[in-house]
Amino acid sequence: MATLINIETSTEICSVALSVNGKTVWHKENYDGMSHSISLAKFIEEMMVYAKSEALKIDGVAVSCGPGSYTGLRIGVSTTKGLCYGLDVPLISVNTLEIMANHVLKNNAVDANTLLCPMIDARRMEVYTAFYDKSLNQKRETSADIIDESSYSDITSEVLFFGNGASKCQSVLRGNFKLIENVVPLATDMVELSHKAFDEKKFQDVAYFEPFYLKEFVATVAKNKVFENN
Repeated sequence: MATLINIETSTEICSVALSVNGKTVWHKENYDGMSHSISLAKFIEEMMVYAKSEALKIDGVAVSCGPGSYTGLRIGVSTTKGLCYGLDVPLISVNTLEIMANHVLKNNAVDANTLLCPMIDARRMEVYTAFYDKSLNQKRETSADIIDESSYSDITSEVLFFGNGASKCQSVLRGNFKLIENVVPLATDMVELSHKAFDEKKFQDVAYFEPFYLKEFVATVAKNKVFENN
């Protein structure tokens, strides 16, 4: 029976969940904006008090690895590394887009042929996105896309799209796209994914692990555009 700490700080929301054998037993969230450095430390302290009161031994720490905010991810990952070193437990990374897709699967009836398209806002009409099926198999690789009327024109299946980059795309996308509002990455939606990774021993090197910083990806895309235009 594994006990895991789950940390999600990739957007303006900070959240922590403690899970036992794939079930959430304690969680806290802060929706008040980018105050992660304060909220996360407080949540971890409260969570450790709870774990001690329940005689729970921490077996691993999972962190949302992006894409997302540079500052948020840096705080989440550095805190996770500190916990892993201090508790001598493995580090597990969970993709932020997959966390959002998992939320939709848990809270909506999804047809077997429907695709899930989480979107994280980059800038203008750019989003960081991927496509998943109902089993969370990735059907299209993670990419930074500029959304216009021709985007995803090759997809004929129903697509559920969601996240903080989705609303601005609603009037542009053509085809069978259905917007699901108010989907944000939360630690409670990491639980099933982190325990699966733990069971499969998919651990990261604590010393060298780095998340997917959104601003670095956007810079790479911008650089590639320059080459394309030359």
